[in-house]
Amino acid sequence: MKYIVIILVILVVLWLVRGARAGRRDSDESAAPKAPPPPAVQQEMVECPVCQVHLPRTDALPGPDGQLYCCAEHRQSARG
Repeated sequence: MKYIVIILVILVVLWLVRGARAGRRDSDESAAPKAPPPPAVQQEMVECPVCQVHLPRTDALPGPDGQLYCCAEHRQSARG
């Protein structure tokens, strides 16, 4: 019985020490100033005339008629 009590006391002390370390780490991290996230780059959005999906202009595929499409399949289907 004596050994069980000793083991329990050791476990409680270890648990308290680990909790104190974690609390100290959390307070150190929160004290450091965090850099603001970089501003999001805005892109012009276009709509595919076949499926009406909106996508960034940089990802769109130009068609022969001057329209912008979301994929090569939709660009082909608009030709014929």
